[in-house]
Amino acid sequence: KLALVDDTPGVTRDRRVHAAKLYDLHFDVIDTAGFEDAAASTLPGRMRQQTEIAIREADLIFFTVDAKSGLMPDDRTFADVVPKSGKPVVLVANKAEARGAQGGMLEAWELGLGEP
Repeated sequence: KLALVDDTPGVTRDRRVHAAKLYDLHFDVIDTAGFEDAAASTLPGRMRQQTEIAIREADLIFFTVDAKSGLMPDDRTFADVVPKSGKPVVLVANKAEARGAQGGMLEAWELGLGEP
């Protein structure tokens, strides 16, 4: 099983890297943990370090938010940090088909990263 699927936030702890292919384009996809503002010696701090490494290694960032539950504080923190990387950012609204997701999509729009 390649994906961690759970309704509980914070399940992903480190970077998960997988090779992918789209037509003739070969690339790696990196799934990361959250982006909490925490001391480096703590678990959330180490998770953030793994995400920062992934940002440095990336050529393109897909910033995925949960449209159903709306933005979390970590989403706003990440939205402030990721544009400073100089990498192109694509805002992805996951679960956008769910009932009540429109509010989460509007919140995502407010991040200033483009249309979700």
